[in-house]
Amino acid sequence: MSDAFSLPIGSGDGDLSNHAGGCGKCENCSCDDQPNDKLHEHAHASEAVSNNDSAGKTGPGNEALLTPDEHVLSTLERDGSRRWLRPKLSMGKWWKKRRVVAYVLMVVFVAIPHLRIGGKPVVLLDLVSRQLTVLGKTFYPTDTLILAFGMLSVFITIVLVTAIAGRAWCGWACPQTVYMEFLFRPIDRFFEGTTGKGGKPRDGMGGLRAVARLAVYLILCMFLAHTFLAYFVGTDRLAEWIRLSPLEHPSAFLVMAAVTGLMLFDFLIFREQLCLIACPYGRFQSVMLDEQSKIVAYDPVRGEPRAKGKRPSATPAGDCVDCNQCVVVCPTGIDIRKGLQMECINCTQCIDACDNVMSRVGLPTGLIRYSSQDEIARKPKKLLRARTIVYPVILLAVMSGFAYAVSSKVGFDARLLRGKGAPFSISTTGSVNNSFKLRLVNRTQQDQTYTLTIDTPEGVSLEVIQEELLSLPPGGNVLVPLSVEFKPILTRGQGNAPAVLVVRDESEHRDEINFKILGPR
Repeated sequence: MSDAFSLPIGSGDGDLSNHAGGCGKCENCSCDDQPNDKLHEHAHASEAVSNNDSAGKTGPGNEALLTPDEHVLSTLERDGSRRWLRPKLSMGKWWKKRRVVAYVLMVVFVAIPHLRIGGKPVVLLDLVSRQLTVLGKTFYPTDTLILAFGMLSVFITIVLVTAIAGRAWCGWACPQTVYMEFLFRPIDRFFEGTTGKGGKPRDGMGGLRAVARLAVYLILCMFLAHTFLAYFVGTDRLAEWIRLSPLEHPSAFLVMAAVTGLMLFDFLIFREQLCLIACPYGRFQSVMLDEQSKIVAYDPVRGEPRAKGKRPSATPAGDCVDCNQCVVVCPTGIDIRKGLQMECINCTQCIDACDNVMSRVGLPTGLIRYSSQDEIARKPKKLLRARTIVYPVILLAVMSGFAYAVSSKVGFDARLLRGKGAPFSISTTGSVNNSFKLRLVNRTQQDQTYTLTIDTPEGVSLEVIQEELLSLPPGGNVLVPLSVEFKPILTRGQGNAPAVLVVRDESEHRDEINFKILGPR
């Protein structure tokens, strides 16, 4: 039992054995205390906990050890059951702006896999071939430095944008928000009979309408699943899968079916919980935001104390009329008046709802607005601060490194690897042999044949074990075995000597590889 419920039995005023009679509040009570006697409250709380423990339940009629005063999670009821959110719709100026952005983004999301730059997709993450294509440039697993700079650039950009504009991505551009709020919720309102206003329908959705809604969801999720997969397999391969029978490509069909099922589960059942539970972005707010970051915020200085109805001049009251409209329109089910919260996705619905109410009661709009914690506290704005200075400097350095790494790439990758086994061998003629393997990657869109020569030192001969491997198709990747032969005098004294391998392709791209030949001292 916790210390909060421990009783100092037999210790002065706290001794329950000194009470006689009963308070009449509970059964079998023998204490004669007053309503403000905290010891009595603790004693009966302990008794209630003991009874609940023995009963093994905390349902109706039983006092739980900890009874939450409010929803622990906005999508859960106090008893732990699911709380289904049906937010009302406030079609204010911010909602109209978001609707335009959302419909443009829907077109962009679908169009991107079909667009080409130089014959290559704008974006393609080919996991099977281990290739990443961005803006017509293809990157391979060997592009470690480029991929590292690219990922760092994306991460720092997210941190910088969040530090300045808050969760603008979540409320305006995230595919989950775009499709949930401007595609699937309107479908819900259509079948529930609440089009244009939202909220809980007067009558439940009939069986026929529920089936029709599920069919529409399934068709849309199938379309979105195919669009999503196009980012990973390409539109050409996806079109081939669609045309062929599932029996001819069962694995691909199962992948499409699984993605469709996951999307159906997300938009039909999981819904806003993806933002509240699964997405880590909201949980990073505490380290990415500062007091000057833009957020959707309620102004308690102006709004408190709240008062409903007419306000007598003698009674001090803030501008908040406690209409609760900012709560019923929230797609994540929170009360923005409680301050900055992880669940807030900056969707601006509470701004539109509050502005509408303020206009109707004749008060200035902006009680809930885009602001910052410092601005709400009536502190001055600071555009230049540590985060807005350091983050851009780091981002500039990382993107400069990324640009240099990309520009230094030629039409192919060539990497020389030393062969396994002994570092060198001596032939019957007295020559020294070193074994190597050359990793070649054709980065161009044409077939290429490569030529290899040893530039320095003189007297070193190169033999390609399988010359047919030097011809590669676009995107081809091969390991070419090589043998280097030279006289022992070249390594005498040091045991090694510097050498240069020159690789050329048919497009006049050239790369020099510095390496060492090993031999007897």
